[in-house]
Amino acid sequence: MQIQTPEWVKQAVFYQIFPDRFARNTSRPLLKGIQFKEWGSPPEEQGFQGGDLYGVAEKLDYLQKLGITAIYLNPIFSSAANHRYHTYDYFQVDPLLGGDQALRVLLNEAHKRSIRIVLDGVFNHCGRGFWAFHHLLENGSASPYANWFTVYDYPLRPYLDTGILRSGKARPNYACWWGIPALPKFNIANSGVRDYLLQVARHWLEFGIDGWRLDVPAEIQDDSFWREFRQVVKTANPEAYIVGEVWHPAQHYLQGDMFDGVMNYIITGPILSFFGAGSLNQSWHHSEVQLYPMGGLEFAEKIEQMLSLYDWQIHFTQLNMLDSHDMPRALWLLGGDKNALRLSVLCQMTMPGAPCVYYGDEVGLSAGGDPHCREAFPWHQSGRWDQNLLAFYQSAIALRKAHPALQTGDYRLVYAAGRSVAYLRSLAEQSALVAFNAGMGPAQIDLPFDELQIRPAVNFSSVWPPGLESSYQMRGNSLHMELAPQSALVLVAGT
Repeated sequence: MQIQTPEWVKQAVFYQIFPDRFARNTSRPLLKGIQFKEWGSPPEEQGFQGGDLYGVAEKLDYLQKLGITAIYLNPIFSSAANHRYHTYDYFQVDPLLGGDQALRVLLNEAHKRSIRIVLDGVFNHCGRGFWAFHHLLENGSASPYANWFTVYDYPLRPYLDTGILRSGKARPNYACWWGIPALPKFNIANSGVRDYLLQVARHWLEFGIDGWRLDVPAEIQDDSFWREFRQVVKTANPEAYIVGEVWHPAQHYLQGDMFDGVMNYIITGPILSFFGAGSLNQSWHHSEVQLYPMGGLEFAEKIEQMLSLYDWQIHFTQLNMLDSHDMPRALWLLGGDKNALRLSVLCQMTMPGAPCVYYGDEVGLSAGGDPHCREAFPWHQSGRWDQNLLAFYQSAIALRKAHPALQTGDYRLVYAAGRSVAYLRSLAEQSALVAFNAGMGPAQIDLPFDELQIRPAVNFSSVWPPGLESSYQMRGNSLHMELAPQSALVLVAGT
């Protein structure tokens, strides 16, 4: 099967937004009779801080200046949870986010700026308040929707005490995500459920969104559903992006008949482990994102293993992240080492795949895992912003966007030893050589031209670090580079 992926994703730089915590709009009155927590309240507290889609629209100029060309929004449909993974109406944008009209405004304003919008699709399970499940709660086995879910016995027990659940003495008597009663799992084999979810997918694409991020799609173990989902999506918009949340190698879904890419957590661990080897905060553990001090050779091997998994058209549309709403922020994992973060970001921007910035990382937000990583963006505390880090993000994103070889060029490792690596990205007549020294001492790299497979007379020019002279020389038939501690050098040859 010939693999076709959306062209725009290959040049995109994404920004992930947790809607309740990104921005509360300043131009429209709040809904009457409601109240929010104070903006910037501790994220571990329950409740809503009032971020909305009008607020996102107001910040589009900020995102455009940063260099962002696509936004991935965590769920926006009506829900009783601030993260909105407990959906109760898939055809309505949550009124607390501004409703459908707010999404319309956001889409219009984003598209004016050539910024795409990708929504989070939670199709494995719904919220306890979802209309069909509510019907089941009220009517028991007599409900016509009884087969929309998998029920073991009646009456349903939707509000089991958390302590009892954790003790293992009682479990929900219906299928739900990770045994959480608030998240009943759809019976995807039911034709009515399938039609409903496919209608949802089509509806919002016709409304104007640019793609779907799929929550825990591997838990819907029905390939025919995902193939039909792709057909519906691509019929509505052939250039729509389908990206799944799959933390492990995902060859099964990336053969061209289901997804265009996945959230590429496979690259997250090696990047943080290599560049943050001297400062890693290893108190966080995850089976799929393993962090430990890593040398250049092992880092290079991990990248080569990753690149061997998929067709090249898939690599260009992988969503490459350093962190997300489901894990600690990158700076926290790097033990607060901002030099290590800068190198990690530069690597992210120069690797195959679409880079995705988690909101607030660019101004220095640092926190542990959920819910701490879901804090409010400190618009009201600009003094907290690391302006130098923000400028770095802008420059690193601009570097990627300025050089096509860094977007869709091939990849070839040319050096890996100690705390240094170098790789070559090549596209047509352009080559970009990216070299890193992640160590605390200076490093030298000598690359013979025959190993680079380029002509000795090729004219390299330095494009990174911005505005600084870098130390590199042509010596006979080799390229000699001298790298300061925790530094990088990017050289470009050709048009």
